[in-house]
Amino acid sequence: MKNTKSGIFACAVIAASLFAFTTFDGGTIKGKIIPADGASQVWAMSGTDTLKATVSQGVFMLGNAKAGTYKVYIDATDPYKDAVKEGVQVTDGGTVDLGDIPLDK
Repeated sequence: MKNTKSGIFACAVIAASLFAFTTFDGGTIKGKIIPADGASQVWAMSGTDTLKATVSQGVFMLGNAKAGTYKVYIDATDPYKDAVKEGVQVTDGGTVDLGDIPLDK
């Protein structure tokens, strides 16, 4: 009869080690502003958390967002109007892609 206790223990140690190296730094919110020069900054707010990102060539990425529901504000440049995306759900380790966000004049 084989000793399975040592095999089970070894598997448990490996699994615990792998889990220890898996970290969740929050989630990410990304999107693309249309037109590309229509906004300079994007903000995301959830409770007391506020994240800020600059817009580069129309693209933005807000990282290290804690899990939760965010309101995303697009700070438009003239002649465009600011935009808001509500109810953005972020999960640890996940990425929320808001896709193309067209701005009105």
